[in-house]
Amino acid sequence: QVQLVESGGGLVQAGGSLRLSCAASTPINIMAWFRQAPGKEREFVAGASWSGANTKYADSVKDRFTISRDNAKNIVYLQMNSLKPEDTAVYYCAGAWATRATMTSSSYNYWGQGTQVTVSS
Repeated sequence: QVQLVESGGGLVQAGGSLRLSCAASTPINIMAWFRQAPGKEREFVAGASWSGANTKYADSVKDRFTISRDNAKNIVYLQMNSLKPEDTAVYYCAGAWATRATMTSSSYNYWGQGTQVTVSS
């Protein structure tokens, strides 16, 4: 019943920025972003609690990406700056009923369809 819809992906040059959005059909207390590159496992990118004050980032994106939420609109964002070719992947929005964000994909109950991000060199 829960629907998550990502948007904002596209092609961007290395060093550029992109903002992804995820619209949820219902409030979910823990929201996160994962990504999956061809031939690789799905990996955690960033997660946030309801208030957005409690956030968690993968080391590879820390200080470059920022997760934020607009709970009035049930939207979670991922602002991506200083993009690198290795950031190229399908990015997925995920939600979980939990007390804090976790890096384990199996902990998340709801998933979006994904949006492609391609960073050229």
